[in-house]
Amino acid sequence: MKPPAPLLGRGVVRHTRLRPAHHAFHYPTWFLMLPMRTWRERPDTALPRNRRALVSFHDRDHGEGGDDALAWLESLLLQQGVHDGDGEVWLQTFPRVFGVVFKPVSFWFVHRRDDSLAAVVAEVNNTFGERHCYLLQGPQLGWGREQVAAKVFHVSPFCSVQGCYRFRFMRSPDRGAQPGRLVVRVDHDDAEGPLLQTSISGELQPLQAGSLVRLWASMPFLTAGVLVRIHLQAVRLWLKRVPFFRKPAPPVLPVTR
Repeated sequence: MKPPAPLLGRGVVRHTRLRPAHHAFHYPTWFLMLPMRTWRERPDTALPRNRRALVSFHDRDHGEGGDDALAWLESLLLQQGVHDGDGEVWLQTFPRVFGVVFKPVSFWFVHRRDDSLAAVVAEVNNTFGERHCYLLQGPQLGWGREQVAAKVFHVSPFCSVQGCYRFRFMRSPDRGAQPGRLVVRVDHDDAEGPLLQTSISGELQPLQAGSLVRLWASMPFLTAGVLVRIHLQAVRLWLKRVPFFRKPAPPVLPVTR
């Protein structure tokens, strides 16, 4: 069997707030989908790693900022008692572009040898330089199945730290030589019910030097654009008089199960 190769995803980010004022937007986006264990054994030169480049991946942008993001993840899984994630580990994340990095959320899809999901780690970053992980694991975990985690980490000043996240991951099978499609949904419910509905989706394609340059050229300021849009949408929410919540202290534990 041919080993998995790095992929690119081109698609859309969607965000809808249901109350107290309706607020919705969507933006085109693109992202990386990296088979981290295969990449460890068979480095891929199409995507620069841990060095300056137009578009690159840096291990220190994940976990505790060390030189080996996969080693950090494997250590986290062992600490949390996840011992059956012995297959491929796919990382869905944003790259650095022009050296600029901001990853609102990255997803680590941890597989067993039979390709079933053993765990998913949602690695969340806020604009205050803080990071927290939500570990999803258990017999109900699987593609297309909803997973729930209590919200404990401050992300937006227009949402209090309460309620829960509802996660749903969908990946369609490959169509011959063409990789499938990835959809990640993350909805936020508070005490009154559904509050936010968000998703990132994209058609997958092989990551090659040419396809990477073409995708960059179509959206050259990807990561800087994420930061600009976050602050633009914050201004729009403020103008709609959506309540503002001060940032609380971060969680004591770095991982929520």
